[in-house]
Formats: sequence, structure tokens, C-alpha cells
Amino acid sequence: MKVQHAVIPVAGLGTRFLPATKATPKEMLPVIDTPAIQLVVEEAVRAGITDILMVTARGKRSIEDHFDRSAELEHFLESKGKFDELKQVRAIAELANIYYTRQRDPLGLGHAVACAETHIGNEPFVVMLPDDLVKPKTPLLDRMMKVHERYGRSVLAAIEVAREDASLYGMIEPEQVDDDLSRVVSIVEKPDPADAPSTLAAIGRYVFTPEIFDALRETPPGHGGEIQLTDAINLLAQGQAVYAVSFEGRFDVGNKIDYLRATVEIALARDDLGAEFKAYLAGLVRREKLD
Repeated sequence: MKVQHAVIPVAGLGTRFLPATKATPKEMLPVIDTPAIQLVVEEAVRAGITDILMVTARGKRSIEDHFDRSAELEHFLESKGKFDELKQVRAIAELANIYYTRQRDPLGLGHAVACAETHIGNEPFVVMLPDDLVKPKTPLLDRMMKVHERYGRSVLAAIEVAREDASLYGMIEPEQVDDDLSRVVSIVEKPDPADAPSTLAAIGRYVFTPEIFDALRETPPGHGGEIQLTDAINLLAQGQAVYAVSFEGRFDVGNKIDYLRATVEIALARDDLGAEFKAYLAGLVRREKLD
């Protein structure tokens, strides 16, 4: 069945970016001039998905406002003859059909995904975590959905990480299928590096069959009373095949260094900024060497 839905959980508090996120949702922090959440929505749209459900919480109203029309702003831009900016602002509201549901209690990522069941029903869907940005020219979702269409099963995105970083990720025990494709034998949430089954880590892009909702219902609360999505995936993988697509080209913008990397690399790739910014960086490096 063709994937038509995406679920984007945006209920987190963003404590790693305090004080910036005290009054601003972390998903609205800009990468240059575009909120990170918009980049994720644009990625879904490029893959052909235009039905998007955001799982929100208190304090996230600005996300809804961002993807809505703004009559006052549009009138102002039109009256000033700023037609390029007007076109840009209107296009945001027309990106996709975006819906919202509340995660009333902070019970973990698995619980946030479970909140989408009424909207999704008995269909496959994508989950996209907004902390993870994928380089625009990396067709990751296309590849994942093709794997899903071929096998009819759930698919995870995966990257190779240093073993000492295994405690930061859900770590996969893989069975190789193809160059960039593995079957997930098992997956464990944030293991001690010495106990990690491999150096292949799941990151924030998933294509799920609707059976993930059954697995979430059967998953007991873990650390902090939260429902871990990784535990539900592991349970699902024991009953049906789950696949992992390996790739390169991801930024964790919940991490300050990766946020800076994303800003620099995306700026360099832009036609309107790339050449001038590259010249600035080259000059900066030369000055630093001289110092």
C-alpha cells in the first residue's frame, strides 16, 4: 500500500537549547531563515506525502500559526509591494494538509506515535523526528518507501556511529540484505557501548505498518515511565520482518554542534548565499591560521 501519511512528534521541551527554547518551541528554531520543522515538512512533501499529523503539547501554538495563513502579514507585504516575500509566506500555508493532536501527558516517543492511531487508521505511515534533518539532496524517504512497497514491512533509517556513542541511540542487530539494506534482527534502546549489538543506529525516519500500534499497546513503560518506540519496534521485529536503510547525510539539530554544521552546510548549498558565505569562511580560516 502506498504511504500517504506522515506523523511528526513535536511535543518535546527542547531543554538542550535553553534558554532559547524557554518561550519558543525548539522545532521553530531557524536554520538560517527557515524553522527546522518547515524543513522536515518540505522533506515529506518532496517524497509525495501531503497528509501530515503533528503531535503537539502545551506551548507549541506557534508551530500551528507558522503553517497557517496570516492575513495581517500578507496584507502588509502586499501593501508594500513585497510580492516575493508574499509568495513565500503564502506557500508555507499551502505546503500540505497539516493536522494536530495533543499528547496530553509526556509519556515518551512511543506514546506520541500511539496518539496518531485515530488519524492513521489501518494504513502505513511515516514518522519523522524534527531533531533529525536530512540533507535536501538525500532521497532517504524515497528509498525507504520503495523498500516498504517491495516488502510490505516497516523500514527504519540507520547510520553508522562510533561504538562509544551507542548509548545515545537505538542500536540495531542487523542481518545484511543488500549494500544499504539490512533486516532488523533486534534493536535495543541506548545500550552500554560494550553491549551494543553493532554500530548501526536507528535515527529519526521510520516507515511503519499499522501493526506498530499493536506493538505499542503491548510495550510496557520503561525508564521514567515512558513508552519507548525502540522497544515497540523490537517487539514488532519478532513477529514480522523490519528493515533498515543505511545512509549518510543527517544532522541532529537537537545537538548544538550539529545545529551549527547544518546551518553552515545548508547555507553553502544555497544559490543566494553559498558563494559569498564560502568566501567568508575561507577568509576566516586564513585569518585563524595567521593568528
